[in-house]
Amino acid sequence: MAVIHRTTMSPGKLELLAAWMPSKPWYRGGGAPLLAKAGGFRLDDPEGEVGIEFMVVTDTSGDSPVTYQVPLTYRGTPLEHAENGLIGTSEHGVLGRRWIYDGAHDVVLVEQLLALLAGRTAAQDQNASDVPDPTVEVRTEGPGVPQGLTGPEAVTDTADASLVTVGPSTQDGPVSTLTLCRVLRPGPAPAGDGAAGRVLAGWSAPDGARRHGQFARLAASER
Repeated sequence: MAVIHRTTMSPGKLELLAAWMPSKPWYRGGGAPLLAKAGGFRLDDPEGEVGIEFMVVTDTSGDSPVTYQVPLTYRGTPLEHAENGLIGTSEHGVLGRRWIYDGAHDVVLVEQLLALLAGRTAAQDQNASDVPDPTVEVRTEGPGVPQGLTGPEAVTDTADASLVTVGPSTQDGPVSTLTLCRVLRPGPAPAGDGAAGRVLAGWSAPDGARRHGQFARLAASER
């Protein structure tokens, strides 16, 4: 169970994200981001070592607001072979120095998101300890989510998503692509797009209205 500490982080999450996001191909803002927290949820690390958060932020620096999903992990030591995923470090008021990663590059986040898609774990409230988030919706389609997937094997950023290659432990087995939607769009999930499973969740628009849309999808792909 993840424990939510009521404390400070220096620099704060939004400060770190504002410095990091403009380097990503899916960022659509103008100049320096003007970020506000807009929602999200958490997952638990079974080992209790890594914090996992799916943060939603809205940027108002451009001509119109854009809402992004940024999956984050928080670690007490650096993650080996994940330098490309490091967002920065921050001093946590209780836990000390934390290494903060883009979760698309972190095996713990990827495997727990796959567990969520397979129905083996539940989404947790973003701001409270040991409180499930019933607003997070998981849908499975067709034969459902394959068992035994692990990753990430590779991560590719596009204009609106991060594509994470996941596969079984055997090198010759079939692989899948886990799509993390970076630019969030309200509305129902597309039908007939070949997804084995998908995650939908909500966030708040700048005017306070509630929005709901797709955060992630899993589909078979070629190795």
